[in-house]
Amino acid sequence: MLSGSPKHEAPEPLEGPVVGTITGGTILWFVLFLVQVPFYGWFEDRDLAWWVWTCLAGGGLGLIGIWYVRKRDAAIKRHEAAARAAAPEAGSGSQ
Repeated sequence: MLSGSPKHEAPEPLEGPVVGTITGGTILWFVLFLVQVPFYGWFEDRDLAWWVWTCLAGGGLGLIGIWYVRKRDAAIKRHEAAARAAAPEAGSGSQ
């Protein structure tokens, strides 16, 4: 570690509408792909066809991301529900 670096703990990660964010980004990638497809010849003439395929790849990877964050969100909600259900039971046993 550098001698001048701060010595404090990292802040908690921010939680937000992850599913909506990933879904919006995926839609944006597919829209960009669809907008560029009619101009594929122009991109090909300038050796920029990879722009079109990058947008398609971003949309495809976004679909995987949507699946992942939906599963993650469901698992977090299940864990929180189980913790809430277990909390009253633990409190009644200690009296």
